[in-house]
Amino acid sequence: MLDGVMLLWFVLTAAALLFVAIDIRSTPESPVLKWGFILVTAYTGVIGAFLYVLGCREPLPGLHERYTAARWRQTLGSTMHCVAGDGIGILVGAVLSAVLVLPQPAETAVEYVLGFGFGWTIFQALFMRNQAGGSYRKAPIDTFVPELLSMNLLMAGMVPTAMILRRFVAGAKNPASPAFWFVMSMGLLAGFIIAYPMNWWLVANHLKHGMMTVRPGAVTANGHGRSTAAMGGDMAKSNRSMEGMSMAERAPPRPSIPVMTVLSFAALAAGVAIPSLLQHG
Repeated sequence: MLDGVMLLWFVLTAAALLFVAIDIRSTPESPVLKWGFILVTAYTGVIGAFLYVLGCREPLPGLHERYTAARWRQTLGSTMHCVAGDGIGILVGAVLSAVLVLPQPAETAVEYVLGFGFGWTIFQALFMRNQAGGSYRKAPIDTFVPELLSMNLLMAGMVPTAMILRRFVAGAKNPASPAFWFVMSMGLLAGFIIAYPMNWWLVANHLKHGMMTVRPGAVTANGHGRSTAAMGGDMAKSNRSMEGMSMAERAPPRPSIPVMTVLSFAALAAGVAIPSLLQHG
């Protein structure tokens, strides 16, 4: 029965991925977020496609700015961006750990380092450098804390889900087995859910971007690229006014960054400990 479920999952994932990859070409979203939705759909199948249609796909011509201005859609874009970038590093770490037969603590560490490293230096600092005035030297500073907090919650959901499922799914530790990729997909999906509230806080405090809109001929407020921030509502206006500002120039978030950092590491520690506690329980 489980083999049938996995087969259905992969068939539906292939169909969903094909739909998103083709349809998103006409969506006026930034290129990095387009790739993000494609990657998240590859990780989460029809759920990723559903989130794309519900959260990003332009309902009618000219409405993308207002449509994506809703806080929950902005947060969806932020969370999706995190999972897309970090997920690549996490999956590479999982494969390397399986090939090298690393123990669970070492595997978790490898996945964390590679996931955070790729998500931070590539998907955040490099691809979103225009949000830091176009400077890659400045972008890693501005994106370090937001990426760290989001990554901690992603791992807090991913680690226990993947580790627990591996005990019940045969072949889940072998990268050559479909079960391995099915379990990792479930892990990343759980991580997405757990990371969403943290990204809500990050977006609300202007520490991470949400959805953006890209139209031919449009220019950002800081003069870089062709993207425009979503402009439909008070939140979007606030986002535009915060573009190009460093973390030190923004109003102090509530709760404070140190408090949220401690909470994120507490969640990460709990997520890592759960599999061991269940095993000895």
